[in-house]
Amino acid sequence: MFDPLNRLNYRFMSSPSIPAAQAIPIEPKLVRIPAGWFAMGSETGQDNERPVHRVWVDEFRLASCVVTNAGYAAFVRATGNPSPPFSENPDFNHPEQPVVAVSWFRAIKYCEWLSRSTGLRYRLPTEAEWERAARGGVEDRLFPWGDTPPQSLPNYEQRWKKGPEPVAQYAPNAFGLYDICENVHEWCSDWFQVNYYTESPERNPKGPECGDRRASRGGSWRHHIKASRCAARSSIPPDFRYADYGFRVACDA
Repeated sequence: MFDPLNRLNYRFMSSPSIPAAQAIPIEPKLVRIPAGWFAMGSETGQDNERPVHRVWVDEFRLASCVVTNAGYAAFVRATGNPSPPFSENPDFNHPEQPVVAVSWFRAIKYCEWLSRSTGLRYRLPTEAEWERAARGGVEDRLFPWGDTPPQSLPNYEQRWKKGPEPVAQYAPNAFGLYDICENVHEWCSDWFQVNYYTESPERNPKGPECGDRRASRGGSWRHHIKASRCAARSSIPPDFRYADYGFRVACDA
C-alpha cells in the first residue's frame, strides 16, 4: 500500500518546549537529480517557453516535497521571523500542507537558516534545475506523467477545494519528487525574463543578472487547471506573498 507519510521520511526534531535559539530544523528528504542534457522549453506552450534548447545541468539534490508548515514553523521559532499570514486559517495550517504566502526573500532566509543549522548548502533551484527534475529524465512530454491532461489524475475533480493538499498524497515522478507540477507555485532562484531562452547559456543557466520579477514553476490549487506543464513558466515580484506560492529547497551534490 502506498504510504505517503513513510515516503516523506521527514525528521521532526523540534518542539515548543525547546528554546527558540535552539530549535532544530526538519530536514527534508533529498533526492539525487543526475547530471545530464535535456530539451528545455516547449514549442507548443507560451512564447516565453521558446525556443526549445539543449541545456546541461550538473548533478544536484532536490527536496522530495515542498517546505511544509511544520518545517517552516521550526524556522519561525528559531529565528523570530514572522509566521505566514494564513497560519491561523484551518484551510492552510495543517502541518503537512505546503507553507504558502512566503515571499521570495523569506524563502531565501529559510534556506540560509537551514544551511547554517545543517552544514549543507541549501538554496532555491534554478529554472533549469526545476524543469530537469520535473521531467524525471523523460523528454518531449507535457507533464511528469506523460501527455494526458491533468483531468486524468486520480480524484482530480474532488481535490483542492479550499487550499493546497498535504504533501505526498499521490505517487511521485520518476525522480521521486512529489507534487512537482501541482499544488502550489514554487519559487526559483532566477530573475525572470520573457526572452531569456534566446540568450541562455548552454550549461547550468542561472537566469538574467537583474529584473523586476522572480521566476516560479509548478501548478496552483487556485487555478482552473490545477497542474502545470513541465515547461510552463511563471513569475511575480519577489516581495509578493500569494496563497498559492510555496517553495522547494535544493542542495549542491
